[in-house]
Amino acid sequence: MDTIFRTAYVYVRNVFAGTLLETDEGYSFSYDQTYLKDAQASAVSLTLPLTDEVYESKTMFPFFDGLIPEGWLLGVVSRNWKIDLKDRFGLLLVACKDAIGNVTIREERV
Repeated sequence: MDTIFRTAYVYVRNVFAGTLLETDEGYSFSYDQTYLKDAQASAVSLTLPLTDEVYESKTMFPFFDGLIPEGWLLGVVSRNWKIDLKDRFGLLLVACKDAIGNVTIREERV
């Protein structure tokens, strides 16, 4: 069993959609079973279609990594929250609470 280091709760249009986990093996993303049963459910991204299977990756999923700011804004986020630029998961947690688009990331499930 993988050791879970951190958890991110993923919301689509302010509805809890699934969890992104940082583990000792890399990353995993899974949709919430209740969300999958909702007729209005939509995929987080085209690269992560709706399924009850767990997505696993050694590196951060490109879709989630793409939510993290770039350029000068990334520098501001890194300095203000004192997060290393290499800590992509940490940056995702602090910078994507109100991301552009329909997906948001939270540290706690609301």
